[in-house]
Amino acid sequence: MSGFLKDDQDKLRMSLVQPEFIEGIAEVLTEGAKVYGANNWKTLPPKDKYRYKDALLRHVSEYMKGNILDSSSHKSHLLHAACNLMFLYYMDQKDH
Repeated sequence: MSGFLKDDQDKLRMSLVQPEFIEGIAEVLTEGAKVYGANNWKTLPPKDKYRYKDALLRHVSEYMKGNILDSSSHKSHLLHAACNLMFLYYMDQKDH
């Protein structure tokens, strides 16, 4: 064999995701786990999915008003919004 070969052409390019974003989401989830329990967000009944939609929109709204950090957690509203997007995505995947 004369050269390096690796068949990763059609694989996900995980290096395109900003590590600080992943870490930030993990920080928000870790703080949430301290208050509510680890993965407690997975136990929300499907009929109450609107609660994650509402939380998502509250965080986006605060960000749009220029408030970068959540007053309770002191973490980015965008990271909180990303967590709520993940929760909704999880629920949608679970429904199918």
